[in-house]
Amino acid sequence: MTSRTCLSVILAAGEGTRMKSALPKVLHPIAGLPIVAHVAKAVHSAGGSDIALVVGRGADAVRDAVQSVVSHVTVHEQTERLGTAHAVLAARDAIARGYDDILVVFGDTPLIETAALDRARAKLARGADVVVMGFRPDNPAGYGRLIEKDGKLIAIREDKDASDDEKKIGFCNGGLMALRGDSALQLLDKVTNANAKGEYYLTDVVEIGNALGKSVIAIDIAVDNVIGINTRVELAEAEAIWQNRKRRAMMLAGVSMQAPETVFFAHDTLIEADAMLEPHIVFGPGVSVATGAVIHAFSHLERAKVGPGANVGPFARLRPGADLAANAKVGNFVEVKNTRIGVGAKVSHLTYLGDATVGADANIGAGTITCNYDGYNKALTEIGAGAFIGSNTSLVAPVSVGDNAYVASGSVITQNVPADALAFGRAHQVNKEGRAVQLRAGYAAQKKARKAAE
Repeated sequence: MTSRTCLSVILAAGEGTRMKSALPKVLHPIAGLPIVAHVAKAVHSAGGSDIALVVGRGADAVRDAVQSVVSHVTVHEQTERLGTAHAVLAARDAIARGYDDILVVFGDTPLIETAALDRARAKLARGADVVVMGFRPDNPAGYGRLIEKDGKLIAIREDKDASDDEKKIGFCNGGLMALRGDSALQLLDKVTNANAKGEYYLTDVVEIGNALGKSVIAIDIAVDNVIGINTRVELAEAEAIWQNRKRRAMMLAGVSMQAPETVFFAHDTLIEADAMLEPHIVFGPGVSVATGAVIHAFSHLERAKVGPGANVGPFARLRPGADLAANAKVGNFVEVKNTRIGVGAKVSHLTYLGDATVGADANIGAGTITCNYDGYNKALTEIGAGAFIGSNTSLVAPVSVGDNAYVASGSVITQNVPADALAFGRAHQVNKEGRAVQLRAGYAAQKKARKAAE
């Protein structure tokens, strides 16, 4: 397939009014990636690295979303909505450049799989001129039927125009199509608007192709590949399908999940074999988890790196820039941001580390916080290898704690601590003998007085 050139025409000019949103429909995310970018990734993987993007509302934002995943993109504006063939012809200049294959896909079908597109292109390579991608729903009512004869597709009949016998056909039009490049414009230019709506329908190329003696066929692809997004309900349903696909792929690749239905991935989540995921974990974009790592329940990770054998959670939050080395531990109710935690270091509970480095085998006690932000600037905290930070310590950045140093519990550290030093940064304790008795008596008298006044 690599020897054949391919242009993918992505139709993304729909208004999406049923989404009830100021955001263009194709920019709503699934797994943290805009719908149209999912489509672009699929066609790119199928060899359609050149993309002609047909846009309407929000053209610049739609273009940016596609260019975030594919670099070779030309933008074509559809100023009028006159049907699907009219939309494809908005990219006439791109089609005319002379590609072997033309893929026509919709910007709101994020679940299309590369394998389906590969099959369509393979049919073109073997001599087909038009390949329609069809599907077999449980209930075909409402869908256009694909009418075949002797292995060829002879017509697409809309449900309202179908005869009783044709309505019994379970093979339906998915809307996606592949065209041989040297005949694409010939077919598209013969589409007319002689219909009740006065629109130019892409489906007409089937009968036009047959009339011209072209090879027109249909292939059967999975139902979820052609699911279009028109409402937020359908968006959520597509998200669920995408997540189930990802969970299955992860487990087949060697990732263990105790309750996979409760784990949610981003489009670019990378997890190596023999990692363990407990229930109720959310992965935002940009996360990688190495082999042997364990992510405990109710943790949230985004733009973070978890090294081999590392241990995260439960109830941990890894924010952007969190980087855990091998066998590091980030325990319950710990938040880490823009911080490198060294090999074997432990941050076991109730701690915030931001803009910091933690050396190998250091131990960070409960309640420790890095005071990294002064309202205007962020500063670095450096904790050396083997250092011990006592519970309830505040490290006021910029500050460094040397290798193998100790910081006493309850300290506020504002100056650098040398290696192997013991630092105390807390107020001197004073004991007042018998004072607790006087305090209790005074408090009791005040309480009695208040009740009497009521």
